[in-house]
Amino acid sequence: MKQIIQTILISAVVGAVAAGAVAFGVIRYQKPQEPTNEELIKDFYLTENAVHVSPHSLRTKMMKGQTGDYVLVDLRSQEEYEREHIITAVNIPAYKDPNTSAYDEKDRIIGAFRALPKDKDVIVYCYSTPCMTGRKIGKMLAENGIYVKQLGIGWNEWRYVWNLWNHDGEAPTNVLDYVVSGKEPGVPKGIKELPSPCGEGDLSC
Repeated sequence: MKQIIQTILISAVVGAVAAGAVAFGVIRYQKPQEPTNEELIKDFYLTENAVHVSPHSLRTKMMKGQTGDYVLVDLRSQEEYEREHIITAVNIPAYKDPNTSAYDEKDRIIGAFRALPKDKDVIVYCYSTPCMTGRKIGKMLAENGIYVKQLGIGWNEWRYVWNLWNHDGEAPTNVLDYVVSGKEPGVPKGIKELPSPCGEGDLSC
């Protein structure tokens, strides 16, 4: 009788352990739940608003002389930067020359960004809206604990299709007031302020 009871107890313990292991395995290897469309849409807009900087708001800051809360970084080659760049921008080249990337110079690029002021938004731009340079450099930096924002357009849109992205009331501004040549970032001056539909606050453009 005693042996029967021991057998029953051992069987119960073994059964409980086995059941627990199975349950643990089911929980551990359960397929992750796919995010809903609503969650994906929300994440998309949260990311867009966190990363992208409106060229309207940047131009308005320049127009008003409010250039102290950001650092604008031109990622094009030094040669292209010195020929002409967006006013107030500094140059941290991601290109050795107009046709050769410098992605292999990670230490130089990361070190240059790490030396920028910590209390300002760092905004990067490259050649055009679809250009991947800003995205690749942004990824490189984020992997090293440095977080930058992206200007919503690139150099080509800023310089050559000014009227395409400015609102009708803003288009009469002169693009040449917002670009400069040489090694220095340049300082906006003598720019006439125009009425803007962008408004103020979180929902401004």
